[in-house]
Amino acid sequence: MDATVTLGDAEVARIGLGTNRLRNTPENVEFVQQAAAAGIGYVDTAHTYTGGESEATIGAAANGPRVVGTKGGFAPGTGSPEQLHAQVDESLRRLQVDSIGLYYLHRVDPETPLEESVGALAECREAGKIRHVGLSQVDVEQIERARQVVPVVAVQNHYNLAERRYDDVVDHCAREGIVFVPYFPLRDDGGRPVAQIAERRGATPAQVMLAWLLRRSPTTLPIPGSLSLDHVRENLAALELELELSVEDLAALR
Repeated sequence: MDATVTLGDAEVARIGLGTNRLRNTPENVEFVQQAAAAGIGYVDTAHTYTGGESEATIGAAANGPRVVGTKGGFAPGTGSPEQLHAQVDESLRRLQVDSIGLYYLHRVDPETPLEESVGALAECREAGKIRHVGLSQVDVEQIERARQVVPVVAVQNHYNLAERRYDDVVDHCAREGIVFVPYFPLRDDGGRPVAQIAERRGATPAQVMLAWLLRRSPTTLPIPGSLSLDHVRENLAALELELELSVEDLAALR
């Protein structure tokens, strides 16, 4: 499968960078710049990550990754149009941009109809504050409801080798040309089959798990979190390992 995917209007590597632990330090600003230079084209953050420091760090990084995705509306009650408009404006300030490349509804708000939440993001898109809209932790029915209001270019759900509750969402996104962004892609160690494949292929277990996600669908874009440039480079190497996985390897990982 291809090593890149079209995310919104940009072609990026199919391994991104998660930043839910990123603090705003000079060292981390440099790290974000180095990750981009190493080949990371998509960096993922959120309004809530590290109290806003993650967004601020990315905003301070000159020549950072090509696409920045952030999110708003995480807690119940924060998916209202008023709250989302305010969070978008705050993220714009932290990221130091006039328009955010990709903005997700972080969670479907139990206190706000989904159509109202994504309607607010559609208004932000029409105003030029965000370029593309995504959804997080949603099912197929919710994706299609949202698409009646605004185009959806990405879906970010909890998914990995051990957690496959959203298999139907992965397949739906592949059919519809929507990028599927698995978060917590390395949450499980994969057990003995992963370890055996890693030893046979001269790879790390993490690389095997990422390669499996890449093979799972042509539109997957995992976002392993890291604060280490060495780990970022190891994660990017999974793009090559994905091409090497055999039918036997994949059968062992079912």
